[in-house]
Amino acid sequence: MSGRGPGCLTPALAGLAGLAGAYADYRLVAGARLYCDAGAEPGHLFALNLEMALRFVLLPLICAGLAAGVAKAATRRGVRLALSLVVVLILVGAVIVVDFALLGTLDGYPGDSGLCGPDNVPPWWPSWLPA
Repeated sequence: MSGRGPGCLTPALAGLAGLAGAYADYRLVAGARLYCDAGAEPGHLFALNLEMALRFVLLPLICAGLAAGVAKAATRRGVRLALSLVVVLILVGAVIVVDFALLGTLDGYPGDSGLCGPDNVPPWWPSWLPA
């Protein structure tokens, strides 16, 4: 045994949650572009893939680092796990909403699918979330 207390896997689990969040982020951003046919040309998608690839590296590392910081600050295991989960979910949710608004919906870009309005927001995106 390593001698570390309970909850030492919190940063690893937070990193996995960050990786899952990066995948969800990529699927939503690329899905919006493909659905509205705005910025879905091969060159635009290649640039999007390069830009989104950075999220697959940085988001898990940032989530793991935040969880490790929370684990050091909190004394009880339940508090550590709950606070880590809340911090990671807020971070991942914010990244998804910001990326969707900035990268997924290209306002003013001529979408050719006819399924979206001029703002290129797909109808499946919740109206209560910014886009």
